[in-house]
Amino acid sequence: MTRPGCHLCEEAREELDAHIAALGAAGGEIDVVEVDIEADDELHRRYLERIPVILVDGEPVSELGFDPAAFDDRLQRRAEHSR
Repeated sequence: MTRPGCHLCEEAREELDAHIAALGAAGGEIDVVEVDIEADDELHRRYLERIPVILVDGEPVSELGFDPAAFDDRLQRRAEHSR
């Protein structure tokens, strides 16, 4: 979850992209979709004070920045669940 002009969002996206690149094939296929909270009143109310918010399968894994450990933990749980 992001919004235009959010420097924290830009930093989190750069860190997320670098982390995904470092994971390489071990991370499987990871699609990143940016959602502009300004385009939806409900998203704006829900996330404005928390952005950037990074979700994996709809579950928040980090807020106000990128938390690589929480992201990796969620990916691990996803992989275990799909086995």
